[in-house]
Formats: sequence, structure tokens, C-alpha cells
Amino acid sequence: MYLRACLFLLLSLWIPVAAAEGENDEAQEEYVGYVELKPFVANYGDSTELHFVKCEITIQAGSIETEQALGDHLSAIRNDILYLLMAQSEESMSSVSAQKILAKKAILLVKQRLADEEDSEEAVKVTDLFFVSFVAQ
Repeated sequence: MYLRACLFLLLSLWIPVAAAEGENDEAQEEYVGYVELKPFVANYGDSTELHFVKCEITIQAGSIETEQALGDHLSAIRNDILYLLMAQSEESMSSVSAQKILAKKAILLVKQRLADEEDSEEAVKVTDLFFVSFVAQ
């Protein structure tokens, strides 16, 4: 009887601790943070006509560490995205589907920059990139 009481007491103390550890793991997996970049203004196109793009970009991070890494390397990330925008043709800026492809290219640049700069796995936790506003002329 005494053994059962001790066993019950140990199990009742252990279950809440195990449940709390599981909640922390789930909270870490469900984290979503956003890093807003200052607006970009860039010339683009290879013709003699002047074309420019003005856009605002927000990057979605899957962990606090990734959000911190994005902040630490923000200048390099902005530089990479600026050169990507300047390298675009008129066709790649004209349609919504082309802009979605541009967003995918930009997120790959961001992930590559973080992979180059960070020793950890923070690049894989960059989950999305959004054009909050996008004007091309």
C-alpha cells in the first residue's frame, strides 16, 4: 500500500513537468516573427527607358534566433535584395506571377546570406518573404 502511494505521488509530480516541457517545444515550433525592411527604390530594366520600382518587404522568421540573425545582417540582406531588384527586366516586374517568382528569388538570397554569415541553422527558419507594397513603372 505504501509503495502504491509513493508511486502515485511520483507519477503525479512527473506528469505536469513533462506536459510543461511539451508546451515549450510547441511554442518554439509555432513562433512567427516579422522583420520589416525599409522601403526600396531602384532602377531596373535593360532598355534605354527609365524604369523604377518602389517596394516594401517583410521577412517572416520561424524563431527568435532567426529574427535576431536577420536584424544582425540587415544591411547585407538589403544590399542583396537591392541588386536583385536592379537586375530585373521589364517582363519580370510586369505581372503578379513574375513578382511571386521575384519573391522566391529574394527569399533564397536571404537564406543564402544567413547561411553564409551564421554558423547555426537559422537560414532554414526564414519561412516567407512578403511584398507589402510594390509599385513598378
